[in-house]
Amino acid sequence: MTVPVSRRVQRVKPSPTLAVTARAARLKAQGKDVIGLGAGEPDFDTPAHIAEAGIQAIRGGFTRYTNVDGIDELKDAIISKFQRDNAITYERNQILVSSGAKQTIYNLCMAVLDPGDEAIIPAPYWVSYPDMVLLADGLPVMPFAGMAQGYKITPRQLATSITPKTRLLLLNSPCNPTGAAYTRAELRALGEVLLEHPRIVIGTDDMYEKIFFDAEPFCSLLTAVPELYGRTVTINGVSKAYAMTGWRIGYCGGPKELIQAMGTIQGQSTSNASSISQKAAVVALSGDQQPVATMNAAFKERRDYVVRTLNSLPGVSCLPGAGTFYAFAEVSRAMAALNCRDDGEFAELLLNDAGVAVVPGSGFGAPGHVRLSFATSMSTLEKALGRIARLLSERIAA
Repeated sequence: MTVPVSRRVQRVKPSPTLAVTARAARLKAQGKDVIGLGAGEPDFDTPAHIAEAGIQAIRGGFTRYTNVDGIDELKDAIISKFQRDNAITYERNQILVSSGAKQTIYNLCMAVLDPGDEAIIPAPYWVSYPDMVLLADGLPVMPFAGMAQGYKITPRQLATSITPKTRLLLLNSPCNPTGAAYTRAELRALGEVLLEHPRIVIGTDDMYEKIFFDAEPFCSLLTAVPELYGRTVTINGVSKAYAMTGWRIGYCGGPKELIQAMGTIQGQSTSNASSISQKAAVVALSGDQQPVATMNAAFKERRDYVVRTLNSLPGVSCLPGAGTFYAFAEVSRAMAALNCRDDGEFAELLLNDAGVAVVPGSGFGAPGHVRLSFATSMSTLEKALGRIARLLSERIAA
């Protein structure tokens, strides 16, 4: 007997990034020599002083429920971070701590969207955005920005995507999967469009703020367009910058009425984030930031190597991302030369014949691409890209 599930859950699909990572793990368990470049998490350990704060929280008995929206100590650290790094001022009742930024974004979708409301999600996009909108009974609208425009939408594209049903914009900069980041001037130009549409709520996903390589410093939307303060939720977390993916702490600041609504949703789903992880996050945000700089230097070295190598391969093009630890390679010419029907078949070829797992670009709304994570050692990257180079050179040359 088949147990029926809701129409809501039938509208969404499993995360392709998690699926690729799980498949690579299964093949490794079967004894296959597979290098996984799918996972989006730093290969570094959580810095020792942050881990020690978690240990001390356990030893000190800080193992009970906290307030749903987070402990005051962490809220104050978040408030200081937003003021210090982004020149954005919040009060405690404008801060929500969640079990990862993914939950923060899900809370936002559930708090804002009614059935039939539209959410603008620039493509390429993080794989979970459209499905979160669908779970909230909203409709994703996905204007596409290709390589020719640096994977960043223009103000004109934004304006033409807005309809009377538009309720939400999700903006990710630096972007997973492309690494593209909007400059202050580009954010200001997008903001001028949004100022004409006061009903639209904006969620800015700044998760990769600290993993940034461009000469012009990172800029958050509200830093560039403070006039949008009353309807913007600024989202961040400790997972990527501090190598704390498993600790599951995301956070946001925004209008208190909206933060309260998001907190109500969280209170009826997961309640508070881990008490122990919250204590560690306080130290991450307030303590020594040198480990962040050290990891960032390693990511930049890897990015430069990966992008340079990808651009040397037949049929492959790749722009250097301004941030994140991903390379987003355009592979349509290589696909055609290898008679691959789509990027999924191309990724399958790399997995089966080269032993390298990458994520097809279609999952990010960008067919003809693949995403490679360089959140792994240089030696692993050299080995993986060497395998891909041999495969493409042999097959395409033949």
